[in-house]
Amino acid sequence: MSPETYQHIEAIVMNISLVVLFGLMGMAVHDVLKKNKVPMIGRVVAYGVLGLGALGFLAKGIIQVFYLSAGVS
Repeated sequence: MSPETYQHIEAIVMNISLVVLFGLMGMAVHDVLKKNKVPMIGRVVAYGVLGLGALGFLAKGIIQVFYLSAGVS
């Protein structure tokens, strides 16, 4: 297997792993918030922070795609 193929597979697995990790974190946060009967504003803040973290990783991926397509290393 060529190094380019290995890097491509590694990038795909990393992205899938991050999606699974954020999903598991979301389920854990949901469970804790549900068991402790947190008020609605607390839930909004907790999910908002988790969502902003996920959006940060998404933005990083989109920026990487634009940089690579423009030839920036």
